[in-house]
Amino acid sequence: MTHPKQKKCAVCGGKFAQWNSLHRACSTRCALELGRKMLQRKSEQERKAWVRKKKAELKPRSKVLKEAQAEFNKFIRLRDRDRPCISCGSYTAGQYHAGHYRTTKAAPELRFEELNCHKQCAQCNNFDSGNIVEYRISLIQRIGQEAVDWLEGLHAPKKYSIDDLEAIKAHYRKQNRELERKAA
Repeated sequence: MTHPKQKKCAVCGGKFAQWNSLHRACSTRCALELGRKMLQRKSEQERKAWVRKKKAELKPRSKVLKEAQAEFNKFIRLRDRDRPCISCGSYTAGQYHAGHYRTTKAAPELRFEELNCHKQCAQCNNFDSGNIVEYRISLIQRIGQEAVDWLEGLHAPKKYSIDDLEAIKAHYRKQNRELERKAA
C-alpha cells in the first residue's frame, strides 16, 4: 500500500498527507485561515456576490419550487384582483388564494399554467375542496369549453430543474412588479 504524498500547507507551511486534490491545509484552523485570506483578497461587492452564489448553490430544489410557486400565486391574485372568486362569485372574502382547477398533486405539469389557476376565496379553496363543480362552470364561461377540455386532457409530465424554476420565479416577479405599478 502506498502512502499519500506529503504536501506543504498553504497557510503554515507544515507538511501533511493530502487525501484528495482539494485538500490544501494541514488542519481545520489553517483551512479557516486560508478561507479568510481568500475572502480578504476580494472587494466587498465581490465577496457579497460570492456569498450569494454559494447560498444559491446550497438551496434545495424544493425551496426554489416553493419560491417560484409563491411568485406565481401572487401573480394570479394580482391579475384577478378586480374579479370575484371563481367558484362562489364572492367579492367580500377576507383572504384570496390562487386556486388551481387541476391540483398540483393531480397534474403537476399544470402547476404554472395560467389557464389552470384563478383567484379563489379561502373558504372555497381550503374548506370546500376547491368547490370544483362551480369552478368548472365559471371556468367554461371565462376561458371557453375548448380550453377546459385541454386542461382536463392528458399532458406530458414535466420535471422542472432548478434553473427552470429560477427563470419562472424571475418571470413572475417581473410581472408582479408591472401589475403593482399599474395598480398604484
